Amino acid sequence: MKAFVYHFAFEFRSNLRNPELLLLDYLFPLGFYVLMGAVMTQINPTFKDTMVPAMVIFAVMVSTVLGIPSPLVSAREAGVFRSYKINGVPSLSILVIPALSTIFHALITSLIICITAVPLFKGLAPTNWGIFALLTLLIAFSYGSIAALIGVISVTSQSTVLWSQLIFLPSMILGGLMLPVSMLPRSIQPFTFLLPTTHALQAYIGLTYGQNTLIDPMIAVAVLLVSGLLAFGLSVYLFNWDSKNTSRRGHPLMALLALVPYIVSVFLV
Repeated sequence: MKAFVYHFAFEFRSNLRNPELLLLDYLFPLGFYVLMGAVMTQINPTFKDTMVPAMVIFAVMVSTVLGIPSPLVSAREAGVFRSYKINGVPSLSILVIPALSTIFHALITSLIICITAVPLFKGLAPTNWGIFALLTLLIAFSYGSIAALIGVISVTSQSTVLWSQLIFLPSMILGGLMLPVSMLPRSIQPFTFLLPTTHALQAYIGLTYGQNTLIDPMIAVAVLLVSGLLAFGLSVYLFNWDSKNTSRRGHPLMALLALVPYIVSVFLV
C-alpha cells in the first residue's frame, strides 16, 4: 500500500511538470469552459441550462481520453514497463495509478467549473449536488477505463490519437455538449447513444436536474458502469509489458466488447 501511495504521488507530481498533460488537465478544459461561458451563453441562452454538466464532462473527457493513452504507449515503447516487471510492479498498478492521477486532476478542474459556472455565467446549478458528485465519479471511471484500454491496444503513440479522436470529435458534435441531442434529426438520435458523452449528459439531466430525457437515466448509468468495468477488465487482460513481445494474451479486437452496452442502449431509445 505504501508503494502504491508513493507511486501515485510521483505520478501526480509528474503530471503537473509535464506541459502536455498540464495543458490537457487544466489549461485546455478551463480555457474552453471560459470561452463557452462567454460566447455560447450569448449565442444560445439555453446552453446555461446544461452548461455545468456539459463542461464537467468535457473536462473529464479531455483529461482521460486525450491524456492517458499516449503516455502508456510511450512508456511501453521505452521499456519502462519491462523495468517495472523486473522490480515486481504489478500490471494493475501500471494501469490504475496513471488513470487515478489523471482523474484526480480532472476532478479538480470539474470542481472549479462547478464553483464558478453559476456566479460567472449564470449556469443552472444541479438540484442534487450529492448525486451530481457520484455521477461525476462514475463518468470519470468510465472514461478513464476506456482511455486505459486505448493505451493498451494501441501499437504506437500516433495510433492513440486516432482512437481517441474517434470518441472525442463525435462527442463534441453529436454528444449533446454544444447542441441538445433532442434537436438532432430523429433518425440520428439513437446512434448518439453509442457515445459515452450522451449517456453521461442524459444521466446528469435526469438525475440531478429532474428533467425529461431521451433514455431512462438509470439505464444510462448502467451503461456507463458496465462499459467501464468491461473496459478496465479488458485493459488488464490485454496488457502487454513489452512492445517487442509479439505473443500477447488475447486479440486487440476484444476491446470492442466494451462497446456492447452502448450498442444495446441504441435499441432502448
